[in-house]
Amino acid sequence: MKVAGIIGEAISANTMAGNPISEKAQIPSISPTATNPLVTQGKKYAFRACFIDPFQGEVAARFAIEKLKVRTASIIIDHSQDYSVGLGNFFEKEFRKLGGKIVSKTFIQTGDQDFSAQLSSIAANQPEMIYAPIYYTEVALMAKQARDLGIKTPIMTGDGAQADQLIEIGGKAVEGMYLTGHFHKDASTTERAKEFSKLYGAKYKEDVNAFTALGADAYFLLVDAINRAGSAEGAKVRDALAGTKDFMGVSGSMTMGSDGNPLKSMVINKVENGKFVYVTTVTH
Repeated sequence: MKVAGIIGEAISANTMAGNPISEKAQIPSISPTATNPLVTQGKKYAFRACFIDPFQGEVAARFAIEKLKVRTASIIIDHSQDYSVGLGNFFEKEFRKLGGKIVSKTFIQTGDQDFSAQLSSIAANQPEMIYAPIYYTEVALMAKQARDLGIKTPIMTGDGAQADQLIEIGGKAVEGMYLTGHFHKDASTTERAKEFSKLYGAKYKEDVNAFTALGADAYFLLVDAINRAGSAEGAKVRDALAGTKDFMGVSGSMTMGSDGNPLKSMVINKVENGKFVYVTTVTH
């Protein structure tokens, strides 16, 4: 059986490991959630359904300056995750550009459970906010320890923290935490989003989350490209994917850029009363 296209991988490192293989075979691949800019860089057959890290880091910085009205920030980065390193760097660059000051920058590693050293630095420098683009387990534990130490500084994180486990682990400590994200059901306006959310809820008895929405969009984008190409031939499907314009997906409207990265909006969410609450939408 000939493969017309590949959906996945989910994370950037695995996607970058697989893309050279699909590139050589001239079969288009589309990742739902790999956000590292390098995923599609220099590739003709690599695409994604999500926005990329530079956009996310920049939006976080602008939101901090313009909406939260802060001028100083501390950054916590997981140096074992390229995702975290990238977001931290993009945030820092934009935050400084907008007149903000980074008062401390500390590092953790995936699996860490003691954040006393990082939090001591934060307490000493008294930032107006903490930017911690780390995954949900570590950011939840960090928030609990920060609140236990009396640090009440607002915390902002990235899409990798938007999972139910963040609230299950963090409890009251993650209340008020802001997240840049790909999706929120209250921000979904397309007919496809409404229909998919209805069918998904009826089958699984839960709301659509960002990973589900992007997984669906990767599928819908590929099927749409095959239909428009009128063929399952890799090169033709690739060209159709590259020509995607104003596609109304579950996560919003998408137009594919020349580098395989979709131009699309981003949502800002917040933890409120034990739930992820929609705050606003930021257009690319």
